[in-house]
Formats: sequence, C-alpha cells, structure tokens
Amino acid sequence: MDRSLAPGAVLVSAALLVAGSGCTSGGSAAGEDAPMPTVSDDLEQTYEHVVNDVLPSVVQITTDDGLGSGIVYDDEGHIVTNAHVVGRGERFDVLVATGQRAVRANLVASYPEQDLAVIKLTDPPDRLRPATFGDSSKVTIGQIVLAMGNPLGLSSSVTQGIVSAVGRSVSEGEGQATLGDMVQTSAAINPGNSGGALVNLSGHVIGIPTLAARDPGLGGGQAPGIGFAIPASTVTFLAEQLIEHGQVVDSGRAALGVTVRTVLGDGFEPAGAAIVEVTEDGPADRAGLRAGDVVVRVGSEPVTDVVSLSEALAAHEPGDDVKVTYERDGDRRSARVELGEA
Repeated sequence: MDRSLAPGAVLVSAALLVAGSGCTSGGSAAGEDAPMPTVSDDLEQTYEHVVNDVLPSVVQITTDDGLGSGIVYDDEGHIVTNAHVVGRGERFDVLVATGQRAVRANLVASYPEQDLAVIKLTDPPDRLRPATFGDSSKVTIGQIVLAMGNPLGLSSSVTQGIVSAVGRSVSEGEGQATLGDMVQTSAAINPGNSGGALVNLSGHVIGIPTLAARDPGLGGGQAPGIGFAIPASTVTFLAEQLIEHGQVVDSGRAALGVTVRTVLGDGFEPAGAAIVEVTEDGPADRAGLRAGDVVVRVGSEPVTDVVSLSEALAAHEPGDDVKVTYERDGDRRSARVELGEA
C-alpha cells in the first residue's frame, strides 16, 4: 500500500473493496479463490507500516525525576521533547531504538512558555533515524492518529485515536504554561507519553503529546479520551531557534504587555484579571489601559482569572487588533489593542 495516501483515501479504497466482495469476477478461478481484502485488513497493514517506520524515531528519556519520551529531530543527535520532561535537568540518559544501552545527552535549551525543549546525544549511534514532521495546518478533525511513546515506563507503546479538535488553547495549570493552537486527540496520553509522537497514517509527526485533560469531578484525575499535542509547525519553528540560538528569539506568542493577578467577585468567585503593572509603551499602555484596570474580556472570550487571560491571548498572534473589555472604577469600558509579542 502507498503509505503517502491520506487517511481518508485509505478508508475510501478499502470501502470500495468491501462493496465488491459480494460480486463474482467473471468466472475467473483466481477471482473465486482469492479472498477480497477487508477494511480491517487494509487499515491493519497501514498501522503496521506506520509503527515500523516511526517508532525507531521515538526515544525514552530518563531524568532524575522520572521517565519521558522524545523524538529524534536530526541525524546530528538532537532530540525534541517537552520542557516539563527535562525539568531543571541538564544531563539525561536516552534509550534509542538502535541501541541496547542508554546514551548520554545534554540539554541544548528549554522553552517552558511553550513546553518544548531540545537535548543532544553526546555520542549519536549509527543508523539514528530522524522523524519526518508533517504540515500540521493540514490536520483535520476525524483524522486517524497514533500516539507513540513510553507511557508508565512501558517503552515503545502505541495507542490510536482520532483528531478531536484543532486550535485549542489549554493551560497546564496556575502559574504554568498556557499553550495555544493545540491538537486535541482521543488517543490515550498517559504519564511518560509526554514528548513522544502523534503521527498520521502517512507516517508524519503532526504533534508532540503533552498533556491530558483533568476532570475536577474525578478529583482531578485524568479525563479519558481527551489529550493535547503541540502541533508540528510550532515544534519545528521553535526547535530550529533553540538549536541555532540556544533560546527562542521569535516566540510568535501574543501579549498585552501587562502583569496581572486574579481578582475575586462578591461571591469569592474569580471575576477578572487585574492589571498590576503596565509595560511602558507596550500594547496595553498605548491603548490607554493602566494599573488597577480589571480585564474581563479579550475579543469574544471572557476573562475570569490569569489563566483564562493567557488562554484568550494564546488564540491570537502578535499584531492582531483585538477589543479588550475592562472595568475601571466600577465602569465597564473597552479599547482596541494591537497585541505585541511575549
């Protein structure tokens, strides 16, 4: 099978074969004896090809705090993973598919703001296989995907699901990174999967699995079937900067140019993000906002706290002109703000 076919094309082809399975082949003995392929046979073979192609590019990373996953980025030994996988560490043990023993790696750079990091193998083994990163702008809802990594220490594990949504903005928690333009998937993402590969049926990495949704109704436990991956376009855009400059010089993240804190309303519920400090000549300053104003909406998105403000901004890009609604001295006002860069 041509593995360059899009997932939809694979399924259409298989469906046509099934539709014809009840017909004769004009009396041909070969046609009568040869069983017709089924959808499950066709899809199973595609899964096997993709797993065999991509899994050698997925590595296991051991840190002082635990295990995580990573993806071979190039043949020089660079590995891309999540910033929360490497934590504050600078040296790691990496188990690659082509070796039986762990290889040492050093931190190149980490960018917690987008939960990405790059490490580099000190002595890259022969036959190191870099992954192929796809065009995440072409990811579609309903597309079949596979998540590859090392969940719960079970190395080289694969789960399957679909793309449930695109363009999600999600927060890793109070005081932690807010990530924009995320791919939502039903493929299982468990501890240890972080930093691994979310792959389409063409064998292209379309994202890095990063976090699973938490359900307050389950005591903060993981909500099954709701995971999020950083899109491949963001990964490559930032990884190239981390490798070349040792830091991100162009984040692509929108900012208001303010420092904020969450304020509570009469019922002690979050009621907005109060501006504590305004960056001089920054976007908010130029639009007339000042310390003491309480931001309650950015565009069409309500703002109730610091996290929701970050999520609202993550849905925009630097240079976007947005309406910011805020309260000052009991009055509700609004201003047009040209967003800057974080």
